[in-house]
Amino acid sequence: RRILRLAEMCRRLETEEEKVLPFYPSSLPEWEQQDAHRALEETPSEPLAQAVQDYVGLERFWQRFNKAKLEEKALERARAALANGNQQLRELLQQYLTEAALSQNGPRDPQPL
Repeated sequence: RRILRLAEMCRRLETEEEKVLPFYPSSLPEWEQQDAHRALEETPSEPLAQAVQDYVGLERFWQRFNKAKLEEKALERARAALANGNQQLRELLQQYLTEAALSQNGPRDPQPL
């Protein structure tokens, strides 16, 4: 209940894109979507299915949570790629500065980068 209440409160903070666009477009064919929709509308007879039915309202929360986790992982990868590129640029700069210092000390053939 608390999570659902917090989700309702956070609805005000959503961007327009989040309010309008669905988080995950379904990759199921139309007939499978209809079957899934019918299965959700049926009253469950097994105890476990009844317990799961109580948490259907959390589906949007889990979609948001999973979307945030995917974005976090993508940002981590982008950061790692940028750090790697930064390290390579530092090495090239160090190489250039070393060559520049050596060329000032005496005549030497310039080596382009």
